[in-house]
Parts: sequence; C-alpha cells; structure tokens
Amino acid sequence: MDSRNLCYNETNIRKNLYPCNSHSRITLDDDFFTPSAILFPIIPYEDKPYELILIHRSDRGTRHRGEMSFPGGKFESITDNSMKDTALRETEEEIGVYRENIKVLGCLDDFPTMTKYIITPYVGIINRNQELVRDEREVQKILKIPIDFFTNKQNFREQPIDIEGHKFPIFYFNYVNQNDGKHYTIWGATAYMIVTFIEKVYGFTLSDLGLKRFKLDKIKHLKEYIKYRNQIMKKF
Repeated sequence: MDSRNLCYNETNIRKNLYPCNSHSRITLDDDFFTPSAILFPIIPYEDKPYELILIHRSDRGTRHRGEMSFPGGKFESITDNSMKDTALRETEEEIGVYRENIKVLGCLDDFPTMTKYIITPYVGIINRNQELVRDEREVQKILKIPIDFFTNKQNFREQPIDIEGHKFPIFYFNYVNQNDGKHYTIWGATAYMIVTFIEKVYGFTLSDLGLKRFKLDKIKHLKEYIKYRNQIMKKF
C-alpha cells in the first residue's frame, strides 16, 4: 500500500469507522466474558504517515503479561459509566494522557478474545506534542509505530493453529524499534484490531489465508485457551 495515502485524513477515517452508538456496529454482551475497552490511539501528521501508540505490558498478571497491546483494560463499575469511560480511564492510567486531550473518532466492532474478554475498540487522536508517561507497574515501554509499517505486507505474518479440530488464525508483526534495536512481536487481539482497522478504513486486505476468528458462542465452549499460548509464540 502506497505510504503517500497514509498521511492523517480525519474525514476518511471517520467515514469508515462506526459512530460508537451506531446500531450497525456489532456489540456483544455475555456474562461468561469480561467486558473491556481499548483506545486505538493515532498520532496525526500532515507530511508523513501517522503513528499508532502501543504499549509493551509488564510481566504482572496471568493472561496478557509481557504482550504488546493498546492502552485499555476491563470495565470497572465503580468508576466507569460506559465502555468509553473505560478506554479513556485506562489510557490516562497507562500512558498519562488525560481524556480531555483525546479526540474519539469512532469505533470498530466489539469482538471476543480467546482469553474470555469482549473488547470494545475506540479510535482516538492524541496530539503529536502530548507527553506520554508510562505507568511503571503496568507498562514496560510505550512505542510509536508508523501505520505504513503495518500496511506493508512484508511485515505481516499469519499462522493457522489447530484448536479442538478447527483452524484459528494468528496474525502477528515483528517490529524492531529503531531507537534501541529491541524486537517486539505484536500479535493476537492487538494485531487483529490493526488488520481490521486497515481493511475497514482503506479496503486493503493483509490476510491471504482468509481464516476467520471464532465467534463468541464457539469461544464460550472451548476448553482453556492459555495452554496454547506457548505453542503459538513458538511460531513467531
């Protein structure tokens, strides 16, 4: 995909996302899953491809430790009135950006993860001059990755894995940070959201296998998925 088409164009991005209250957007709700939300943060530029902000999570927790992700987390009924509140609160906590400094453009469909979360993704803009401050307990590093890294098919990988007799697609990108030479693998739900965003906004398909992720009902009846994690990561 030509990187010249990837300078920030708010009109184009908005028109290809769902308004967050749209009845056309797939919204999911199931007591078996943990409701959660993320911010898909964009840093806009006029003269070069915009960047996405991702975080390298700390080794705390049991399910997503050490993974690359977008700022986000589970819905907290005490502090959050909506899933949007969750995405904005978590962004403030994890990378130090106050909600008033985030401009939400729209949403992607909800989708269920194999680790039994339902994620609501909010796409938002953060100013290029905004200071990013990581939560040292939750975040090892904050990275800004140009969108044209993800639209370059040479950087995209996909692997089918067998889960209880069915093929499940694993998407991933291996990224080398130019500042320190460290390698990061962006995979799972995060890679899937990026691929979905690119396809929805630009009509550009990265996957050649065409395998679909499992829907909510199928995930609900699977056995524990975490045991597949090491098997998956060996393929990277």
